[in-house]
Amino acid sequence: MTRPAGGTPALFLDRDGVINEDVGFLWQIEQCRFVDGIFDLARNFVVRGFLIVVATNQSGIGRGLFSEADFRTLMDYITAEFVRHGAPIAAIYHAPDHPTEGVGRYRRDSSWRKPRPGMMLAAQQDLGLDLARSWSIGDEMRDVVACRDAGVGTLVLLDRSSKAPAKAGDLWVVPRLTDALALAAGESVR
Repeated sequence: MTRPAGGTPALFLDRDGVINEDVGFLWQIEQCRFVDGIFDLARNFVVRGFLIVVATNQSGIGRGLFSEADFRTLMDYITAEFVRHGAPIAAIYHAPDHPTEGVGRYRRDSSWRKPRPGMMLAAQQDLGLDLARSWSIGDEMRDVVACRDAGVGTLVLLDRSSKAPAKAGDLWVVPRLTDALALAAGESVR
């Protein structure tokens, strides 16, 4: 694939609540249930030339609830499932620190922890991304704020309590990932 001038666009995905159902500090494969529509959505973006990037706060590591190795094992499983569904993940970024609940070296404030944009900015550097043409999907406002502050062009908030897709200022609010897929299909890549 030839990289367009300005870099490749990415689809930034939060993990818990967007890729997998949020069960609270997920680290075990047997508890992982994928959110309906995630693979179709990701595959659609890959076909359109986007890279899939996971950017996730993981303070469960910092709190001592599970280890970096546990996180990697689960992410290896998730990555394999994305590959199996034709939507390979280009990169995974995580922020294990927490400023008040972290234990030991993990008790610190980090520019990577959302709502800060550090993970997206690192991905831009590492992967040569065009953030203005990129999309993000998160289920918390901290996901939106982090991506907005990084300069991601299209912001989507997955809010299951919303009745229908709607534009709210500079972001889209959708109740289901299938709505985000429809939004992407109806919007030309800039």
